[in-house]
Amino acid sequence: MPEEFVEDKDGMKIRKLAELRTVTDKDYETAMLRRVEEFKEKEKDKSQFNDALQNAIFKALSTALDLKVQVDKALGEDNLKKLRKAIDDILLIGL
Repeated sequence: MPEEFVEDKDGMKIRKLAELRTVTDKDYETAMLRRVEEFKEKEKDKSQFNDALQNAIFKALSTALDLKVQVDKALGEDNLKKLRKAIDDILLIGL
């Protein structure tokens, strides 16, 4: 993102602040899902207690991520952008 500058009346250059937003890129989502699946396959051969516990945790994470993807699809791009903007505005109030 190129930096933008504004000159005030005295000729001083002032850098504009970058826009703050949440990072929910599709590439990050697919990479995270891929890592969860790879880790689940790698850890499959360990002890049964760890396997059962990890499978429960991974299943919950996988279900949560799948739910998020489905909600993103259901909302559509425009509504999703509006929702993210509202969340960002709410989070910035706390700053």
